[in-house]
Amino acid sequence: MGITLGHTQYGKAENRVVRLLRDDDPHRICDYNVSVSLAGDFDAAHLDGDNRNVLPTDTAKNTTFAYAAHDDVAQPESYGLALARHFVDDVDPVSGARISIDMFPWTRLSHSGSPHPHAFVRAGSHIRTASVAYDGTSTWVVSGIRAMTVLKTTDSEFEGFHTDAYTTLEPAKDRVLATTVRAQWWHAVDDRDWHRSFDTVHATILDTFAGRIATVGSVAARYTALAAAAAVAC
Repeated sequence: MGITLGHTQYGKAENRVVRLLRDDDPHRICDYNVSVSLAGDFDAAHLDGDNRNVLPTDTAKNTTFAYAAHDDVAQPESYGLALARHFVDDVDPVSGARISIDMFPWTRLSHSGSPHPHAFVRAGSHIRTASVAYDGTSTWVVSGIRAMTVLKTTDSEFEGFHTDAYTTLEPAKDRVLATTVRAQWWHAVDDRDWHRSFDTVHATILDTFAGRIATVGSVAARYTALAAAAAVAC
């Protein structure tokens, strides 16, 4: 039986991109971790050691830096779309690109009761994410949030669960609930106010978690409610 080379892709992961948006007054910070994955006509590199179609990963890194000078960088989804379309539309051997971005939020400090023009603290409440895939015809944009730790000191219960011979957990009418939220949502269009979309879903998730869900139930019940709320908000 012969060996057939399957799908391949390669790229450059975790490129740190930081830009100060000085066109705004006061200026803002874009702080990203950008990963690039490319698919295309690269079989010869694997089968014959022929690298003529291989765009160096160092070039992919340099491209993330160069495109950070564009206005698109202000929103991670727009920045990812610009990068993905460049790699597919402008680099002949590349037929598909996936751009994954972690965005680290920064909060402006206050001084003497007023927002400070150039002092910030990195916000540790969450990491915003964006993933863009493009194959020359179709575009896929997924926004998200991760590493968001939330806690309720009461108003959580877990009872009525299935038991067997190894179950020792007692039903609880009231308990502390803490978890880390990771959520993603797909966009049906690729041209929108991404900041507003994210802020809406983020606020909806927190509001839903803080509220009392009917038949409070398990963590899974809360996740189901959070997902439904996020879908409506998006």
